[in-house]
Amino acid sequence: MLPEAFLNRMKDMLGEEYPAYLQSLERSRAVALRFNPLKGEQAKLPFVRENVPWEENGFYYDAESRPGLHPYHECGVYYLQEASAMSAVALLDPQPGERVCDLCAAPGGKSTQIAGRMLGEGFLLCNEWSPKRAKILSQNIERLGVANALVTNENVENLSRRLPEYFDRVLVDAPCSGEGMFRKEEAAVTDWSVETVSMCAARQREILRSAAKLLRPGGRLVYSTCTFAPEENEETVAAFLEEHPEFTAEDVEAPWFSNAGTGMFRLWPHKLLGEGHFVASLRKSGAGETPEPGLKGEKLPKEWELFAREMGISLPKGKAVCFGETVYWASPETPELKGLRVLRPGLELGEVRKGRFVPAHALALWLKEAKTVQSYSADSKELAAYLHGDVVPSDKNGWCLVLADGYSIGWGKGDGKVLKNHYPKGLRR
Repeated sequence: MLPEAFLNRMKDMLGEEYPAYLQSLERSRAVALRFNPLKGEQAKLPFVRENVPWEENGFYYDAESRPGLHPYHECGVYYLQEASAMSAVALLDPQPGERVCDLCAAPGGKSTQIAGRMLGEGFLLCNEWSPKRAKILSQNIERLGVANALVTNENVENLSRRLPEYFDRVLVDAPCSGEGMFRKEEAAVTDWSVETVSMCAARQREILRSAAKLLRPGGRLVYSTCTFAPEENEETVAAFLEEHPEFTAEDVEAPWFSNAGTGMFRLWPHKLLGEGHFVASLRKSGAGETPEPGLKGEKLPKEWELFAREMGISLPKGKAVCFGETVYWASPETPELKGLRVLRPGLELGEVRKGRFVPAHALALWLKEAKTVQSYSADSKELAAYLHGDVVPSDKNGWCLVLADGYSIGWGKGDGKVLKNHYPKGLRR
């Protein structure tokens, strides 16, 4: 049962469309996934249906198919993402080579969508203030094979102090009262109150103040929520614009969404296949010099150099970062990390252990090929055994990149007869 105060407000907002909205809550939810361009061409899957109109890599799928259990999901070939949630990045429109910040990034749907559009070029900062959610964010960045992302667990005020005017584009997918998710998440209904809406609106305005400082003059800020409350949407944007005269709402072409004012759009569940969402595009005036990246980088260990030669691995332009014995490869646009709570400074390459290099699972998921590979069919018993953590048959020797229908999924180490399994224990099934 939806809260009476919420229903009364929705009735006032929607007028004659109110019955259609109520009816939409009774239908089955449309479910969607987004293919990952970092993995190459879109896979052809029998359960994938029509395209999500505002995201070329987004598709609806048959809810009975359970694609989260398919090996391609473990390969990072796609990300399960609610269709309306794809709208914010469509409006942000990040480009390869830019500096982009996803300020409230967990669990990673929008961050990985941004990364797919950047195609490995430029710098992406993915931040989440909750340590638990930041860990999930980091795992999804790894699974999707994103190499140019820095994952931080920071409060937004500290980020804005450390990185003023550093980014070309900033996304604020703000924590909200979740009214658009009422059909999807029962907890959103039970947690809702008029007071919660007011509390969220106050927090959103604080986050936007920090976001404004992160964005360079001339850059784009996209604000989004999954709520219907005007207090969290149009009123929050209006208050921000009044407080920040250097920003203006942009006229952006978005024919799929309901115009809620200049540069502001609503996604109504009774008008499209998706849940409720709000997005706004804001432009910062002026021009200025781009700050220098700052991170000096370190020398890659000789153990890595030997491993990379043996496996035929070439890294893109970047900088090495070492946390103890663990080696990462960061975007050349990465800022100085001192003073930041960093979970993942870039692509994890692996560890130096007793004079030898042990490759990371993240490296396997980033790679598309290597000198030594073992490919299994996605529906084979051998791959099922590998994902379970078992030893699998192989004639390979030494480190071997394991593929599922040509998509990288993990590491094994062969002795000419079998592969010793190096699929992470926490992912086995």
